[in-house]
Amino acid sequence: MSTPFYVSPQQAMADRAEYARKGIARGRSLVVLQYADGIVFVAENPSRALHKVSEIYDRIAFAATGKYNEYESLRIGGTRYADLRGYTYDREDVTARGLANLYAQTLGNIFSSAAEKPYEVELLVAEVGETPADDEIYRLPHDGSIIDEHGSVAVGGNSDQIGSYLSQRHRDDMDLGEALRLAVESLTRDSNGGGERELTADQLEVAVLDRTRPQQRKFKRLPSRQLARLLEAGGESAPADEQE
Repeated sequence: MSTPFYVSPQQAMADRAEYARKGIARGRSLVVLQYADGIVFVAENPSRALHKVSEIYDRIAFAATGKYNEYESLRIGGTRYADLRGYTYDREDVTARGLANLYAQTLGNIFSSAAEKPYEVELLVAEVGETPADDEIYRLPHDGSIIDEHGSVAVGGNSDQIGSYLSQRHRDDMDLGEALRLAVESLTRDSNGGGERELTADQLEVAVLDRTRPQQRKFKRLPSRQLARLLEAGGESAPADEQE
């Protein structure tokens, strides 16, 4: 009788983590930055149908990179949780922290289960507050851990290099145009730091959580016309509520 092949639990978990990280790194990068009036999400995404950034609730947005079918199922689950909790209790009881905990439990259970492969996704959950000090951004890697971020964060692709570029140049008092141009500059960084690649408005998916909006819902996608103008060097910021 042959001896069954043995893999230590530590090695098995390391292999699963490496598998997930490689899958996430193949995805296009996404960055989130705080600016004076809220939080901006910028993703390299030429598709107009398959979104990487979405609204979850009044002040909360969801962004992800990796395998679309996996993070889309997580987004739908989070939206259902938020709607049910807001209806059963109060709209103020729906928080980014609560959603982050929900996603952490789901991702952690999947990652530690030997019956299925780990999800190849990395999530960002953000909530805009009344003031910049009240803003919350949570990053959730494939293993279900939660990282509380501030200022700027990048996931997918060359996230380490992009994150370093952002951290050296980001300011909390940036206006929307400045923050957007910095985000796009960071996404053009290639593996050698050459920055030769060019990204146009048609290749980007951009949305904001704008605390200055009078509506209860603070999420707004930026139309391509406004986005193109904001990307112009030295261009003036336009209101996030401008319609195309």
